[in-house]
Amino acid sequence: MLRQEASIAQNIKLKRTRDAVEAAISGAIDRLMSFSKVPDNGLVLFCGENFDTEEYKCYVFSPPEKVTVYFYRTDKYFHTEFLEDMTEENEVYGLIIVERDQATIGILRGSRILVLEEFEGFVPGKHMMGGQSQRRIDRIVEEMYHNFLKEVGEKVNQHFLPLLEEGKLKGILLGGPGYAKKDFFDGDYIDYRLKKLVLEPLVDLGDQGEAGLREMVMRMKDVLKSQKYVEVQSLMDELKYHLAKDDGLIVYGLDYIKKALEMGAVDSLIVYDEENPELQKVIQEAEKYGAKVYVVGDELPEAEWIKKTFGGAVGKLRFKVD
Repeated sequence: MLRQEASIAQNIKLKRTRDAVEAAISGAIDRLMSFSKVPDNGLVLFCGENFDTEEYKCYVFSPPEKVTVYFYRTDKYFHTEFLEDMTEENEVYGLIIVERDQATIGILRGSRILVLEEFEGFVPGKHMMGGQSQRRIDRIVEEMYHNFLKEVGEKVNQHFLPLLEEGKLKGILLGGPGYAKKDFFDGDYIDYRLKKLVLEPLVDLGDQGEAGLREMVMRMKDVLKSQKYVEVQSLMDELKYHLAKDDGLIVYGLDYIKKALEMGAVDSLIVYDEENPELQKVIQEAEKYGAKVYVVGDELPEAEWIKKTFGGAVGKLRFKVD
């Protein structure tokens, strides 16, 4: 792909720009040739020239967490937005949903919820045979249930103990639809150090998977109120409320947002993360005028709504403005 880009770059009319792009692509190719395979967490590569200092730089590294997107861009600046959560949000919450024969394990970091593993067991329901046969079957079913919870515990230890040892794991949320979550907590299924981090109350839930993890986080929002994901979701709820009331306390449209910022009227702002210079200017202006800014990507369920309906930015006002 980079070799194709090198061919296309020959058509750039401005010589200085053409030379800079060709040098960056050539440097990227040279460095990629030194890798026999992509590292487990992916590969990040930045190459380019600073036109002001005429200094050429090329960085290549495997980040501390997995990169979940493929992104290539020739631009005036390096796109670091996909990596920022890895450095800005060092605290992680573990997420566990467990029921009789299903489990989901995930983490909450910054504004992202990541599903680490989903799996099922086979634990039959109750049988009505009666007598000794019934008691024997009940014992077998109980043993299968115990073995499933044990498997869940082993996977939780596998995912969360490294985070604990790195000093990143701040707490664990545990939930599920029935009694299994309490059985799991009361039993010796997870490392005692992790058990100490389980936050109360245990959460009643109706779903597994990512939907269940999101529901669990929001049900514990009072405990996690200073956490970025909860703050963004709470702000989204407020924006929807004001939008439904049509009370004039939300603002969107880049020109309107800029004017409201200049008036000191913007309390908080959600901006969709994309390579849009106008949106970048809005972020800088918002920070200058003391508005709280949340830059979000596709990890937010409403991200597409913010992008398409509001042009990439929407905010809550402190007071109405004309």
